[in-house]
Amino acid sequence: MQDATKIQHALALWQQVVTRSLKELPYDLSQRQIAVLLTVYMAPPPHTIRSLAEALAISKPAVCRAVDTLSGLDLVRRKKDEEDRRNVFLQRTVNGSVFLRDFADIIVQVTHSPTVAPALSESL
Repeated sequence: MQDATKIQHALALWQQVVTRSLKELPYDLSQRQIAVLLTVYMAPPPHTIRSLAEALAISKPAVCRAVDTLSGLDLVRRKKDEEDRRNVFLQRTVNGSVFLRDFADIIVQVTHSPTVAPALSESL
């Protein structure tokens, strides 16, 4: 596959994932919020605002805003460190696990969908 074709294919795939997720999932999350959520669920804990900011190379205030939204939707939970009350850990929730499973299902379905190829050929 040529580079231009690979780029078009990747963009068509992502466009379909985003479109379906907006239609089918209960929350419209930003890319930053998705990145924070995926990091909390896929990287080994513990997770703090500082560790997420470092892992994602974004500011702590930006992570805080994303976590505020995610915790408000019960996709992650804040928990005070019992040993050092100044620290706050981020934890997974059942609601967050369900959301990411449904998001992953959309990615798998789109990846195996025959409609990605027609969308690709139409855009070339």
